[in-house]
Amino acid sequence: MNYKLKKISGDASFREFYRVKKNNKTSIIVFARKEQYKNLIVYSVVNKILNSHNILSPKLIKNYYKDNMIEITDLGDKSFYDYIKNKRNKLKDYKKLIELIIKLQKIKLKNIYHFGKKKIKFSKYSINNLHKESDLFFDWYLKFLFKNKNLGKIKKILRKELNNIYKKIYFKNNCFTHRDFHALNIMMTKKRLSLIDSQDAIIGNPLYDVASLIDDVRIKIPKNLQDNLLKYYFSKSKFKKKDQTYLKNDFDILSVQRNLKILGIFVRLYKRDNKPNYLKYLPYTWQLIDRRMKNPIFNRLNILMKKHLPLKKLKKTKKYEN
Repeated sequence: MNYKLKKISGDASFREFYRVKKNNKTSIIVFARKEQYKNLIVYSVVNKILNSHNILSPKLIKNYYKDNMIEITDLGDKSFYDYIKNKRNKLKDYKKLIELIIKLQKIKLKNIYHFGKKKIKFSKYSINNLHKESDLFFDWYLKFLFKNKNLGKIKKILRKELNNIYKKIYFKNNCFTHRDFHALNIMMTKKRLSLIDSQDAIIGNPLYDVASLIDDVRIKIPKNLQDNLLKYYFSKSKFKKKDQTYLKNDFDILSVQRNLKILGIFVRLYKRDNKPNYLKYLPYTWQLIDRRMKNPIFNRLNILMKKHLPLKKLKKTKKYEN
């Protein structure tokens, strides 16, 4: 049997991916340099759960966990991002992704899953989770831009107000949440949508994946399309008309939280992992944060950020240099 091995483009994790060609068939080798439990075992378990609910995801072919590897099915190399970026009318295709999110949210997770002798239990998002993520904004993004500035006091002030905002999140954490649901993590596999990069799945708020998709920092979609997609989610989900204000508030809060986290993560990828390509997304990330912070629920945070941060400099910066 003839084998051919080719490294393929990776993601923001510690994983490496290789396409293996055996005669006329291909598969993917996932090699995890760190966090093997999450990147190999949890990933395999989540994929199995998704496939069991008729959501196409990579299937485990062979477990080489002792060698920090697994072999999974090949879903191709065309992402939804590649498919949609040059299309004029995007609404119809994006609606299918909203429907996929709703399908994910109907999954009822068991208390415990098994992978050999390993046990996997999915945790719930908490306020502590939200802070741990948005702290990346202070600990990586701001520290990178303001090396000589004492940021401890600023972090304490802004974090306190973020805490007040997070407490206003209305809906319970009771939905399967992919946690990184965006155009590059959805593949087009023989005209069928498939889902990858699911190892961070958690039980979370119904608006989290919706915010990840609509306010995706990697692809600019018009505001009217964003608004239409949010309305479409409202119309297709289980929620009642009276819930729409709460849904919009949760959406805005989680979008801002997620994008503050992303500012920190993308700087960390540059500084720690030598991946400067992510810096190009930072200005648009600020645009999305600004858009959602027009909600009156952020009034005090807006005042505090204007008082303590040089926002004009942050938002207009197009080139981030060491």
